[in-house]
Amino acid sequence: MFPIRDENPHFLPPLATLTLLAANIAVWALIQGFGTEPALSLSICQLGLVPGDLMGTLPPGAAFPLGPDSACVVDRGGRWFTVLSSMFMHGSWLHIIGNMWFLWVFGNNVEDAMGHGRFLVFYLLCGIAAAALQMALTNNPAIPMVGASGAIGGVMGAYVLLYPRVRVHLLVILGFFVTTIAVPAFFMLGYWFLLQLLGGFTAVGSKGGGVAFWAHVGGFVAGAAMVPIFKNRELLKRHPYYGWSRPSPRRWRKD
Repeated sequence: MFPIRDENPHFLPPLATLTLLAANIAVWALIQGFGTEPALSLSICQLGLVPGDLMGTLPPGAAFPLGPDSACVVDRGGRWFTVLSSMFMHGSWLHIIGNMWFLWVFGNNVEDAMGHGRFLVFYLLCGIAAAALQMALTNNPAIPMVGASGAIGGVMGAYVLLYPRVRVHLLVILGFFVTTIAVPAFFMLGYWFLLQLLGGFTAVGSKGGGVAFWAHVGGFVAGAAMVPIFKNRELLKRHPYYGWSRPSPRRWRKD
């Protein structure tokens, strides 16, 4: 299931969401060379988050593979800024397109509930929390972490508490059968969260790379936990779909 859109109006211009989208795309183009080599591998080597490097648990000269014929030597002195830089790195076209689409679908309404500045701080803190949980539970501290998924997971965790009954339209592909359905946000995002938990427990013991499921879980939980701190009640007063109430269509129609 892939979200297409939600039935949720927004009132503020999504400046922070657009800024994050632009920053991720700019990094993909200017630093990662649109995913071409050697720019992609070099960016992951220099700006990806390597848990063992940050925590100082890897021996000098340790290396992680970047491909079948290349590796990156971990000798960076625990670069703390990779916690932030890694949030703007991606590993493939599918990776960045998926992340940016989820950010656009859910980010504008969460920004609407917080304001521009609060939303940016919230997003970065969710990304940091996501990285922390992934580092704590990783089985291979030499594997780099890249991607905005953890921070976007935090946006989704906030969304499900702010707008649980908003209908989200999903694209469903079952073999040759393609259709769309609309379900409440709590169902779609709850299902997504359970998949991340299942993926995380399934990956226990794995030494290879792959999806950072625990980063998704950490971001989601952090986002849900921080909503009471970051939401702006004055902004939410005008939002018809806030909470579990069932408004009439006239309350949210915008002319």
